[in-house]
Amino acid sequence: TREAIDKDGWLHTGDVGEWTSNGALRIIDRTKHIFKLNQGIYIAPERLENIYSRSQWIEQIFVDGISTEATVVAVVIPDEEYVRKNFESTHATMPFSELCKDEKLKHIILNDLNHLAKDNQLKYFETISNIYVQSEPFSLENGLLTTTLKTRRNNVRKQFQTIIQSLYNADKKAKA
Repeated sequence: TREAIDKDGWLHTGDVGEWTSNGALRIIDRTKHIFKLNQGIYIAPERLENIYSRSQWIEQIFVDGISTEATVVAVVIPDEEYVRKNFESTHATMPFSELCKDEKLKHIILNDLNHLAKDNQLKYFETISNIYVQSEPFSLENGLLTTTLKTRRNNVRKQFQTIIQSLYNADKKAKA
């Protein structure tokens, strides 16, 4: 407890917050989850994940970024039931893992996320520039969720490190 409370009486919880216009304190994220993009802007990924997870296409989402880039990218696990009901009927019998590789599905999900970004007045650097569509959900069994069902950010980042870098490389190719 002595380590958590400083000499001025402040309790250090590891949370990052902001004061709202009505004087309330709103918790944004955990200090250890925040990362910086190349323009020096800090990103609170859980805040963005809460917004983007409102998409009906999404079961789980992991938003990440690296310090040499200007935008965020995401690993997305679609809602299988919603995808099967709303994606092309020609894919009805296709295994879900194959469906998730379909570029049309990726495009539909990314467009939906971009609409959510616009509707929530997210800034350019908070708008997801590219996604990887993954069929296997994060779980306790694969080590990507905690026992309280929170994302193990370091584990997800480590597992998808190469993919996250490839999302940025694909962005650069598309812009070239």
